[in-house]
Amino acid sequence: MKYCFFILLFIPLFLFSQQTRTTRILFILDASNSMNSTWDKQTRMEAAKEVLIKSIEQLRGVPNLDVALRVYGHQTPITNDTQDCQDTKLEVPFGPNNIDAIKNKVRSLQAKGATPIARSLEAAAADFPDSISKNIIILITDGLESCDNDPCVIAKKLKEKGVKVTPFVIGLGMDLSYLEKFACIGTYSDAENKESFTYVLTNILTKVLVNTTVQINLNDLLKKPSETNVSMDLYEAGTNNLKYTFVHTINRYGNPDTLILDPSIKYDLVVHTLPKITKSNISIIKHMHNTINVDAPQGYLKFTAPKSSSQNGVLMRVMEKDKSQTINTQVFNSKDKYLIGIYDVEIFTLPRIIKRIEITQGQLSTIDVEAAGSLEFIFPKPMIGQLLLDKANGRREWVCNLDESSLKGKLSLQPGNYVLVYRDKGQKSTAYTKEKKFKIESNKIVLLNL
Repeated sequence: MKYCFFILLFIPLFLFSQQTRTTRILFILDASNSMNSTWDKQTRMEAAKEVLIKSIEQLRGVPNLDVALRVYGHQTPITNDTQDCQDTKLEVPFGPNNIDAIKNKVRSLQAKGATPIARSLEAAAADFPDSISKNIIILITDGLESCDNDPCVIAKKLKEKGVKVTPFVIGLGMDLSYLEKFACIGTYSDAENKESFTYVLTNILTKVLVNTTVQINLNDLLKKPSETNVSMDLYEAGTNNLKYTFVHTINRYGNPDTLILDPSIKYDLVVHTLPKITKSNISIIKHMHNTINVDAPQGYLKFTAPKSSSQNGVLMRVMEKDKSQTINTQVFNSKDKYLIGIYDVEIFTLPRIIKRIEITQGQLSTIDVEAAGSLEFIFPKPMIGQLLLDKANGRREWVCNLDESSLKGKLSLQPGNYVLVYRDKGQKSTAYTKEKKFKIESNKIVLLNL
């Protein structure tokens, strides 16, 4: 069964402005019978023809660019017991002013036959006039080889002749392990829908045709680019002019994904780790693969109360060591990622808890909060009161003020020894001050009935 779909998409004219030598692109279009399968309310063939025709039109007038079209599977219908593995033909050769010829041929095609990818690639080597130009094959197919040749062997021969094979993959419910079948041919990508497909294919073609690429390495302590899955902003250097935003991604080969940036300006990079990382005045060298290295080793911090579920809604404020600025707030039972280092945290329990925690590379650090207990109080009349914590050193620490208009209430408190200092609101002398001591234990209720 066939599950892949390769196709070319719109490429803006400005992306080709840096071409200094002739680039030749040979489109190899699959017109095999499986292209009649339905995809997004139309057949794969209809979709391929529609997008290819629009893409070809966008190439009209691009300097130093020649295009051609080879098709396979369009001449001989496939049957239950036979398939024509020689069904491949150069329909429109390289030449001047052939955009209309390619569009007309594409419109007339009908999907009929087999999928002789290897023989089409082999024949394509002779389609290019020379090996001096930048020669590229764009394979447009919805499936794997159906004949007896090995595309990997043919791809190797093509590379020896200076022909670069570049498949662009769109997966349609496909097992991604099938993509490895094309690794020997060249580069590929996949997308989930037409929108992502538009972006991916435009991006890949830009890489191929412009030859100025960038990868951003978010390095761990071993200087390996293993950190990922964080958003990044690229500003024109020294300004607030945002040029690009990306979510950092590791591709299926385990490398940071390749980006296309305008090399004519310098950039300030902001990586939205916790805390954020900024790298300024970055230059991109034209016609090269550029690597931007950022030290970003990270670990995890989790906020839990393992013996209680009553802490739901409690917040924890995270700050860099000895700094007061909040870099993140975490809710109970959440986990977030931070740059390695030492952090101060303030947990909004009653009383508040201040802790210092170290985040290490790739490890999970946990802050466990004791299960709270409950204080329920009933007053016969309005009271002025404050709740204090009796500390082990003999000192008392303020916890909270009581609402003088309430005759009853309930508080969730951390385990410890407390004292309620209060007086009748109607009494105007400090001599009426009273104290009530009590102890809070985890998951237990204390009732104060004054």
